[in-house]
Amino acid sequence: MSLQSATMPFPAQLKTRLQIDPVLMAVGMTLLLGGLVILTSASASISDNAIGNPFYYVERQAIAAAIGGTVAFACLFIPMHVWERLSPLMLLVGLALLVVVLVPGIGYTVNGSTRWMRVGFMNVQVSEPARLCLMLFVAGHLVRRNRSVREEFTGFLRPMLLLSLACALLLAEPDFGAAIVLLATALAMLFVAGARIRDFCLFFGVAVIAMAGLAITSPYRLQRLTGFLDPWSDPFNSGFQLTQSLIAIGRGQWFGVGLGEGVQKLFYLPEAHTDFVFAVFAEEFGLVGSFALIALFAALVWRSFQLGMRAARTERMFEAYLALGIGTWLGLQAFINIGVNMGLLPTKGLTLPLISYGRSSLIVAMISIGMLLRIHHELTTDARPVNRKSGKPSGESE
Repeated sequence: MSLQSATMPFPAQLKTRLQIDPVLMAVGMTLLLGGLVILTSASASISDNAIGNPFYYVERQAIAAAIGGTVAFACLFIPMHVWERLSPLMLLVGLALLVVVLVPGIGYTVNGSTRWMRVGFMNVQVSEPARLCLMLFVAGHLVRRNRSVREEFTGFLRPMLLLSLACALLLAEPDFGAAIVLLATALAMLFVAGARIRDFCLFFGVAVIAMAGLAITSPYRLQRLTGFLDPWSDPFNSGFQLTQSLIAIGRGQWFGVGLGEGVQKLFYLPEAHTDFVFAVFAEEFGLVGSFALIALFAALVWRSFQLGMRAARTERMFEAYLALGIGTWLGLQAFINIGVNMGLLPTKGLTLPLISYGRSSLIVAMISIGMLLRIHHELTTDARPVNRKSGKPSGESE
């Protein structure tokens, strides 16, 4: 691929040969297809009883996968420098999504949380696309203001104030888990960008105290916390979901009871096809299968970080920060979801990426992987936008 082709219009780029990362593609497809299989098992009884169609949820998830795959494929032909130029606009898009969902008549409320809005034939959980938009903004900001971030407290504070606003909007929905993931991802990106340790520790400490205060002062969050600490003290009320999850995981033993043979999903375990799909997986595939699933997520995170390091070595810092952010987000969300299922963390309402039922989550995760594949393509072919003043690729010395 020539250097000039990086600035070609979309139709012209269709003629170039894509360089696909085989490891990233294999891991992503395995998680996606395996997720559809386990979702079929986890949701069949629920959807058959509620709707009369045992494949209701998996059919909707498959449609979302087709949409996500189409958009991810399109992202393969969008040069990363385009996303970098659009990164300031992404901030406005992300904040607008978080504001609009709170407008009466637009936001859609489920179980007391206003996290969704109707777009066409599906409900979109706005925290998912908003998170990706905000990560794009942070990556672009770290490139444009890197010196300020590294040397001045105000340089560190500016993006964190904007992200704190986004977290406040998420807490208004409320979506405590999404706020934690967004804040932790942004802090990881700032840390790698070279933010001073004292600035990082100061903000991190304030954020932890604030989050702890919110958790303790909110009655429903406090109930979740106490139920997490000792679920067996009230196994039929506050601890019911976690005790049923632990029973499912325990029944799996070494090799599981077999695909489709689990019983906890039969109206015992609430949210078996969404937040607690890992418990169903562990029951049917056992400890060995659970380790294999965790290894796949670890490989996905490792590959993202590896792409980030490769990009940094070639001075493609926007790509480096974005790859790090995507890897941190996917890894952290998987860690939290699995930790919740195992009773290691309080319930957060976060899906297991590419596995749980959640069309917004699936589409955005696939788009993010599409961006990672584009980064690999540009690193492999050395495709860079041409500097109009020097006639050389961006990043090369004069």
